[in-house]
Amino acid sequence: MRPAVVLITGCSSGFGFLTALAFAASGFQVVATMRDISRSKELLEAAEAAACDRLVVCKELDITQYDQITAVVRECEAEFGSIDVLVNNAGYALGGFAEDVSIEKWSALLRTNVLGAIAMTQAVLPSMRSRRRGIIINVSSISGLMGMPGFAPYVSSKFALEGFSESLRHELYPWGIRVALVEPGAYGTDIWRKGLSNMAGDGSSAYASQLAQILEKTKKTAEHAADPRDVASAIVSIVRQGAPRLRYPLGRGIRMTLLIRAILPWRIYETIVQWAIRRKP
Repeated sequence: MRPAVVLITGCSSGFGFLTALAFAASGFQVVATMRDISRSKELLEAAEAAACDRLVVCKELDITQYDQITAVVRECEAEFGSIDVLVNNAGYALGGFAEDVSIEKWSALLRTNVLGAIAMTQAVLPSMRSRRRGIIINVSSISGLMGMPGFAPYVSSKFALEGFSESLRHELYPWGIRVALVEPGAYGTDIWRKGLSNMAGDGSSAYASQLAQILEKTKKTAEHAADPRDVASAIVSIVRQGAPRLRYPLGRGIRMTLLIRAILPWRIYETIVQWAIRRKP
């Protein structure tokens, strides 16, 4: 029997890179997509070192180009017979206070983080429905469950992805297709470095002092971020379950944080957040 086929977006670095390797090492046929195909060399070399390169195929894909999405998905279905698992991982972080971020930057972020995942999902669904099976995993974030100041654009995109995924799960349940959300906390990937370099606002902003405090806290968190390979392993494990639940919060202290947020009155929780931001490390 042929191995199950997994299509993953955003595989040039971070969770996508590591997840592609983890699936291939576990015997899955991996279609690793990335916007810049010239960056596939590192992934293929890592797969060769792990003796699983025969199970990794790299394809160029920009998830904001919807015609390209359709073409790549149809090409994969013709080549491998079907796509059994879709991992919507591609995306980026954009920070800054809501007033300081241009509408053009808001639009570009949502086009990638939200509409890109929706378009990928729409492309794979006809085949999955005809076979009445499939798994769609959307890589969200703890930021999709709780808002934080200074990261409104990124948080908004992940909240949207959460709502889409929950509705989609209900829609696809009768068809035997399962939808799951992976919600990592702080892990050591490039999204931290890129996100911090993408922060909107400067010394002239009305929010400059608040932004400086948040940047300091974020950098400290990034220094102690967990191993991202744990997230890749968790995604493979979710697929192996066959009937995954909807949400998988991952990371140190994440479940406790979510519990505290759920049980505390908003006024108290809000006060704690403001105190934590202003507290000196």
